[in-house]
Amino acid sequence: MKADTDVPTLDLSRMAALRLLRRDPIALLERAASLGDVVRMRLPRVRAFVVNDPELVWDVLSVGNRDFVKSPAARNLRWVLGDGLLTSEGELHRRQRLLIQPTFHHDRIARYAMTMIEEAVRFTDRLQPGRIDVHAAMSRLTLAVVGRAIFSTEVGSADSRQIAAALNEVLSQFGRQFSPWLPITRRLPIPSTRRFERSVGTFDRTIASMIERRRSTTERPDDLLSHLIEAREEGEAMSDRQVRDEALTLLLAGHETTSNALTWTWWQLSQHPNVRGRLHDELDDVLGDGTPDVGDLERLPYTDAVISESLRLRPPAWAIGRQAVTRHALGPIELAPQDIVVVSPWLLHHDERWWPEADQFRPERWLDVDPGRPRHAFLPFGGGPRRCIGEGFAGAEARLLLATIARRWRFELDPAARVELQPVITLRPRHGLPMIAHPRTPGHEAAVT
Repeated sequence: MKADTDVPTLDLSRMAALRLLRRDPIALLERAASLGDVVRMRLPRVRAFVVNDPELVWDVLSVGNRDFVKSPAARNLRWVLGDGLLTSEGELHRRQRLLIQPTFHHDRIARYAMTMIEEAVRFTDRLQPGRIDVHAAMSRLTLAVVGRAIFSTEVGSADSRQIAAALNEVLSQFGRQFSPWLPITRRLPIPSTRRFERSVGTFDRTIASMIERRRSTTERPDDLLSHLIEAREEGEAMSDRQVRDEALTLLLAGHETTSNALTWTWWQLSQHPNVRGRLHDELDDVLGDGTPDVGDLERLPYTDAVISESLRLRPPAWAIGRQAVTRHALGPIELAPQDIVVVSPWLLHHDERWWPEADQFRPERWLDVDPGRPRHAFLPFGGGPRRCIGEGFAGAEARLLLATIARRWRFELDPAARVELQPVITLRPRHGLPMIAHPRTPGHEAAVT
């Protein structure tokens, strides 16, 4: 057996590492990665390793995935999501993924694209010049898209605000999951627990209302919600709770990651006017006065590159945890059951070995293939059998929404904005993202006022 003494160990005590994990987890991961590609972290009650070699990461996520389950931190999401795709394991996960997979087949993206464009046009028509919290706006927009496309449901402004507030509250308590006292405090009627339970109640009522409305009508649209309900009615081992869990998982995860990706993209464009100008030139040349459709995506390579570069620098899924269930040889170590492995798209995407000038926003790097870059150095949607099921949906949505909105608007960062990372389940801006919206006419930049 290989000993973990064969790898460097982060020079922090267990409690110091835990405090940094709760306060600034990205700093903790970067500090570990500076020591090597496999580094041990001392944490209370577990052996934990940060892995930053693309091939070893792929071993954990794909080749050797049967030797791992989700990390305890990910499993804690069951308190919100139940046993949905994001949290379930084994045969349940395999069965549910097979059931849901047709919803995201490539041939359905064109149909969803119409909804994406319609919602983006509605957003651009309603937008007024002046100050806007782009993060909140992108959250409302992507929630409207997933509501209509996947659930055939209009998510009204009141519902959107309630869901956003509930999600903000749940994610703000992300750090609690690392507390050794969590099994006790989550059962106590303290203010944070009460707020958490109220937020979960908001999610439950939203999904229950959607299901009730669908069951009360004989019309069944060909969407995910209908498929889940029909599977329940046909006795495919799906309980009412499972319908709730899967619907909630897809509703929340289906908009949260894309809204963050777009938020960081608008911020990057505001910081790089030359990139924004090149993006506008491509949109003007290809689209003119029209709106894009899914067929235009192939004619918008720079738009695609902007999204890819934004996902590289600010990956919404910034860290992925796994826990070994059996012994597993991983590079210089042999993992034992219960060992934790942390792999991080953030670390891979900022590694100078694979990305020259890694901290620079350079979309042009995506216009030519770098033959020296490892295949698995870019993992914004994870990898292996638990790769994000909605990757194709999210990719088309981000590109179509960016193209539709950027054709008519540009955003400048509000001088008073505080731009800080909030690495919770996803990578959010801690204080929102206040920006100033300026209209533009294709081919002409509006004067900054």
